[in-house]
Amino acid sequence: MNSVVSHENRFCANCATPLVGEFCHACGQSVHSVLKPVHHMTEEAVETLLHIDSRILHTLPALFLKPGFLTLEYFAGRRVRYIAPFRLMFVLCLLSFFVLHLATSEAIDHGLVRHQQQVLLDRGADFAQASSADEVRKLLDSKINALDAVQTLGSDTMAAQATSAKQRLREAANRRLAELHAPPLPATAGTAHAINRNDAASTPIQPVRIAWLPDFANARLTVTFQHIRDNWHAYRHGDAVGRQAAKERVVNGVFGKLPGAMLVLVPIYALLLKLFYVFKRRLYMEHLIVVLHSQAFLFLWLLLCTLLALLAGWLEPHALWTTIPLNWLERILVLWAPLYLLLMQKRIYRQGWPMTLLKYWCIGWCYFWLLGFVLLFAFVLGLAH
Repeated sequence: MNSVVSHENRFCANCATPLVGEFCHACGQSVHSVLKPVHHMTEEAVETLLHIDSRILHTLPALFLKPGFLTLEYFAGRRVRYIAPFRLMFVLCLLSFFVLHLATSEAIDHGLVRHQQQVLLDRGADFAQASSADEVRKLLDSKINALDAVQTLGSDTMAAQATSAKQRLREAANRRLAELHAPPLPATAGTAHAINRNDAASTPIQPVRIAWLPDFANARLTVTFQHIRDNWHAYRHGDAVGRQAAKERVVNGVFGKLPGAMLVLVPIYALLLKLFYVFKRRLYMEHLIVVLHSQAFLFLWLLLCTLLALLAGWLEPHALWTTIPLNWLERILVLWAPLYLLLMQKRIYRQGWPMTLLKYWCIGWCYFWLLGFVLLFAFVLGLAH
């Protein structure tokens, strides 16, 4: 009441409407100034954060454990306690892909370390399979390239080990050459072949010329195809350094494009539901809310699966007994995703089980191909990164 009295003779600074209360009833602008002391802004930020946290506690358990519950609550008008569907889906999308990106990068780095260890321990036993001097030299070139990569990417200790490994491999190659009655290697063997092979990746492609496209679009397509060619060539034919760099570029590009690509899938998925449930006379926006909640669940499911896999990989060397329960938990999570979506579809659209199962299979089949196309599109864009 005091607030109403204090503002009854004031006017909105935005539209000059007489004020009654703390907000203008015409335009919605607050009467409070945005120019506040820092401690007031901190208090408001903490209050907003706690409010979001309370909604998270109401939203995430219901989203993951109660198929269709949040959607039916939203349709019934009970929305204040829960995070809005689009915000929920978008935040979980970014978070799940961020964690998956970290896990993928960790796996790539682990594979690189294991490859480096194999390279450093190589004794050249496979030289015995070479039937000619040229095969021996080519095999030595590839091994020297791998050791050069270890020297470039590894520590000083690895660099010293790589130097001694090079000498060991040259000695093994010379022994095989002596068995083949061929001249020994020169002191600089194992470098020219690698230089010629890696220089091939920098060959420019023919410029793209599409008549009905403007010049800047043709130039952009040319650069894109050049990047795709270079990344693919580096991955297929480059040394360990080139392959590692190509993997990192592609992975970073794919995960940079995936959130946007998944957003494109949302309205198409909602259109599928509209077509399959056309006689239910539901608005397209209702189907869109169903899609947002189902996609939010899938992103939360992906996040939990990724975290569980990381936890299993971390615990396995220290507590081997956790492997069996974590494997069972992973199986339960894998089975829960399709079962959840089926129960959600049944509870929201309220059709009999035979019709629900038939539409679930048809919608799932269409969604599978749409998702595959989106992932392929994201991979191509990532390859052009």
